[in-house]
Amino acid sequence: MQPASSISPEIEEIAAKYFAIRRYTEELCEPLQPEDYVPQPIVDVSPARWNIAHTTWFFEQMILKEHLEGYEVFHPHFFYLFNSYYNTLGDRTPRHKRGDLSRPTVKEIFEFRAHVDEAMGRLFGKGLSEKALELVILGINHEQQHQELLLTDLKYTFSLNPLHPVYSDDFALVERRPKRTGEFAGIEGGLKEIGFEGSGFCFDNELSRHKVYLEDFEISKDLVTNGEFDEFITDGGYEEFSLWHSEGWDWVQENGVGSPLYWKKIDGDWHQYTLAGLRELRPEDPVCHVSFYEASAYAAWKGMRLPTEFEWEAASGEFEWGHRWEWTNSAYLPYPGFTVAPGAVGEYNGKFMVNQMVLRGASVATPLGHSRPTYRNFFHPHLRWQFTGIRLAR
Repeated sequence: MQPASSISPEIEEIAAKYFAIRRYTEELCEPLQPEDYVPQPIVDVSPARWNIAHTTWFFEQMILKEHLEGYEVFHPHFFYLFNSYYNTLGDRTPRHKRGDLSRPTVKEIFEFRAHVDEAMGRLFGKGLSEKALELVILGINHEQQHQELLLTDLKYTFSLNPLHPVYSDDFALVERRPKRTGEFAGIEGGLKEIGFEGSGFCFDNELSRHKVYLEDFEISKDLVTNGEFDEFITDGGYEEFSLWHSEGWDWVQENGVGSPLYWKKIDGDWHQYTLAGLRELRPEDPVCHVSFYEASAYAAWKGMRLPTEFEWEAASGEFEWGHRWEWTNSAYLPYPGFTVAPGAVGEYNGKFMVNQMVLRGASVATPLGHSRPTYRNFFHPHLRWQFTGIRLAR
């Protein structure tokens, strides 16, 4: 159901964006077969079915149940099945068990989406309170996050299949690359303003804007390429303990890591799995799917380092970004003045501010319009199924 024409221009704009974002999720699902929606090979990777159901759950649980009078939930057990990590809202399916369930069917999940979209259309037609409007905007951005997760999770799952499935022939995202300059940008130190300000959406972890002091530094205008990272491998980078953090060295040894995720040697040449299938590695493309440990070790091998998130933000106007989530040398911590919102929304970011590292920018899998220089992504340092890359500083 599309939004009514009598609503205010502001609500009409938000409604149009809501339906466009919801359509895009379903467009991403078009190449999939029913069997593709179910597997969950590791705890970090959610099934496609769960991703598209959870985003719908968000609008039902966070918005429709409270803000649309007379709304009837689609299924009483979906409340439990598709909660992610909101303890405020109660129990949920254990994260590592999301792929164990054959029901509800994919058909039922899409019926759930249609049910919620129809109700959201009615809500837009009635008008939104300020609180409901803020939640809708958060829900839209939440769905965009899961659009990227849908692709990254699918890629990991498909990569384990010896048939090297093709999601789409034109979806070799890692083969998109920016122009190279071979230059470093010199950034003068001093007090810098960090964090979001102005109108428009941001996540709470981008607040509040504050001052940090930086020393003079230089930052590469280019991302590290596959060819450059291959030189690190050839030089024995994965065998030299002095380049690695202690935990990183343990991770390499325990998991037998010797190359970025999805790289595979065939007849002496590197190939990599992409969403367009297994393809020969292109040396000029930015390296992708590396952990923080690998990024830091590579930087040490080059006699340089990773930028802090504050350096990255201060310098972000000097280079092209958005092709890889870029590891920084900053732990994920709250900004001065950060406050946790009451209720379930307060669980969105704040409770994860421990034992994780900040990534900045965006990636080739990030939906258009879902990035800002102040955006703070975050992952544990060993994870690399996201489209992560390396930018050096000195």
